[in-house]
Amino acid sequence: MDEKTADLRDLFVDATGSETVTERQDAERGTLVDRDDASDAVRDLIAAMRERYGFSTPLDDDAYALVARGRFDDADDAAIAAAIRESLEAASEDDESDAAVDPADVDAATVRKARLDLHLVRESDREVDAGDGESDEDADPPFAYADLKRLTGGGNSIVECAEELDAEPDVIARYAAVARTDIASTRANDRFRDAFRDLLTDADIEGSLASDAREDGLREATEDIETDVSL
Repeated sequence: MDEKTADLRDLFVDATGSETVTERQDAERGTLVDRDDASDAVRDLIAAMRERYGFSTPLDDDAYALVARGRFDDADDAAIAAAIRESLEAASEDDESDAAVDPADVDAATVRKARLDLHLVRESDREVDAGDGESDEDADPPFAYADLKRLTGGGNSIVECAEELDAEPDVIARYAAVARTDIASTRANDRFRDAFRDLLTDADIEGSLASDAREDGLREATEDIETDVSL
């Protein structure tokens, strides 16, 4: 096992306390990741993030993997939700026990929360809609996302941000969730986001070898384990 593979192993071992990844990576004896290995690595990365941050939806790791893959396939949240519902329904047919999540409860809002859990923010998430103002006729957004991010980073509550920006609390809450994700991702040097990107942007090419960029992304992700991202 070379140094980069060992780094990826340590990311999951340090975050989860599990040796499962270590055993799988040792068995591979290589530095390059094929499609199946990438899928395993995605699930392991999700498990590491769940352990570190906690997640805001009842979806399991397999569903979160669909969220990550859909994000990099440029699928919208509604389409990803449909894929998760289909997967849950298929699983329930194979397993007679009650499912932990009712497929009917999975919608675009659920997927959005899951995406943010994984630090997978879309640029459109940061675009404050002019229609979120007091009148649909407003030409400009009711506030600047950068201002909300600054206030959120300063520890201001939703109500305090709403008062400062003269906006409705429910509108502030929607974008504050994005701001908190951006802040958490920045504190982690965007390592988790970049690791997903490096795993998934070329994982579906049949028989392809992983790029150096993927290796670098996974190696860099391990560096954050030594950094206290809860500052």
